[in-house]
Amino acid sequence: MGTDITPEVKRFKEIRDDHHFTQAEFAELLGIKNSTADIERGRTKLSGKVVAELLRQFGVNPLWLFGDSGQKYLPVNRGDVTPKVITVNSAEEENIVLVNQKAAAGYPHNVQDVGWYQQLPAFDIPLPEYRNATYRGFQVEGDSMTPNLLPGEWVLGKAISSIQEVSNSKIYVVVLYDSVLVKKIRKLEDLSKVLLISINEEYAPVEVMVGDIQELWQVNSKLTFSLDATSENGLLRQLQQSMEELKSEFKTFKQ
Repeated sequence: MGTDITPEVKRFKEIRDDHHFTQAEFAELLGIKNSTADIERGRTKLSGKVVAELLRQFGVNPLWLFGDSGQKYLPVNRGDVTPKVITVNSAEEENIVLVNQKAAAGYPHNVQDVGWYQQLPAFDIPLPEYRNATYRGFQVEGDSMTPNLLPGEWVLGKAISSIQEVSNSKIYVVVLYDSVLVKKIRKLEDLSKVLLISINEEYAPVEVMVGDIQELWQVNSKLTFSLDATSENGLLRQLQQSMEELKSEFKTFKQ
């Protein structure tokens, strides 16, 4: 005789399927021994600890889990995205640390290591736009954000404290547990996830868990070293030449 599967068990499996975890992977995340197989077969009841972990890690609404609400996810805080280390100069004032492409590879793993930051260059910008906020510089790698950001350019990002501050129109430095990406961000109906979007349409959007974001920096400015040398003087000469041609044509017309 088979075991009846309760609604909460069906919803529990739905969450696992939504996030593409195996039974063993989901069990490890939730602190369940070996596998979630016994829960999904109805042999083991959902414990309060497992329900709490579903809420903490994925924002799963406990009332939805037990069939008392139609709202699947709750807008709970699933991670602190503020800077893990703040650096200061000799005057005890905050400065701007620069993270180049090479350093970015180790940044996610050293994000809380105060000593690690001491090897990185830092500077100050004495402008009002950079006061009363924490900034960090990151070097752009790859062409996923072209034409707005070119490979090798630097972006200066302002620290934000919550995913709720994210705007679809802004660019962000997203520090994950295994990489540092420069992307636009789109919030999803499933509040436990966001979509990372490249400006270069050759790159497909990437879906990530909000809980996998360690830090977020809103890009406010950039440093570039690829200005076209023909810009100002060249344009001025072109304008002067155009004006002379226009004058000549006007005289011919009057005659």
